[in-house]
Amino acid sequence: MAAEGHGPTAGEYIRHHLTHLTNHGDKQSSIVDFSYINLDSVVIAAVLGLLAVFVLWLGARRATAGVPGRFQAAVEILVEMVENQAKSVIHNAASRKVIAPMALTVFVWIFFMNFMDMLPVDLLPKMWEGIYASMGHDPHHAYLRVVPTADLSTTLGLSTSVLLMCLYYNIKIKGLGGWAHELVTAPFGTSKNPFWALLLGVVNFLMQMIEFVAKTVSHGMRLFGNMFAGELVFMLIALLGGYAALSFSGGLLFVGHLIAGTVWTLFHILVITLQAFIFMMLALIYLGQAHDAH
Repeated sequence: MAAEGHGPTAGEYIRHHLTHLTNHGDKQSSIVDFSYINLDSVVIAAVLGLLAVFVLWLGARRATAGVPGRFQAAVEILVEMVENQAKSVIHNAASRKVIAPMALTVFVWIFFMNFMDMLPVDLLPKMWEGIYASMGHDPHHAYLRVVPTADLSTTLGLSTSVLLMCLYYNIKIKGLGGWAHELVTAPFGTSKNPFWALLLGVVNFLMQMIEFVAKTVSHGMRLFGNMFAGELVFMLIALLGGYAALSFSGGLLFVGHLIAGTVWTLFHILVITLQAFIFMMLALIYLGQAHDAH
């Protein structure tokens, strides 16, 4: 906390911006504590999810025959791209009717959540500080993080949802018995010898569990890591602008602030789009693997 009458230091500024608005007054002390809910991530993700669904609904509603407008053309290109990717990895037409729209929604939703990183770092947190102060609370404790995908809880929640869908399609496509047989016979096969069959069964099952856990964790961590790093870079660039206002060499720092901010913003547009695409593609690949028999 900054001293009274003084602005925060760089460390305090970053720590403040990296603190979530939670359902508890104190900060989370352990890495995993399910009693804590990051309210900022939940609310912003829910609002952006509704916005994603609305945009796709609006695109479908405005679809007309003939020459499409720019918005319709953009939506059609996006839908065709996702449909082609789904066809390339999922050959079951019945499954694609569910999975392709899901993948499209996930891509748009994650893109919107990633895009929150493009807003000025202090814009929404400062607005929240004013609202928080008007409610009679100390504005120094008005925490708000506006990029849901920079929250590990959000990204692991998304990847866990993909895992649950994979388990569902494993059972639906292969049957409970067929999937159970696959769990103990792949990837190393089995043996006619009872001892080796039991040993291979245990090893195969452990390998399958490790694969499921590894894919889920890496799926969520990849998105989180990239967005968290991008968020930190924007904070450092914002600090550069703050130091420009306090330093005698502020002119040079301010120019550096503008250049760094512009370059990183242009680059980050590619990052947020690519990360949304990668998450969607990995979801499709994992669901495609759930349809394949070993």
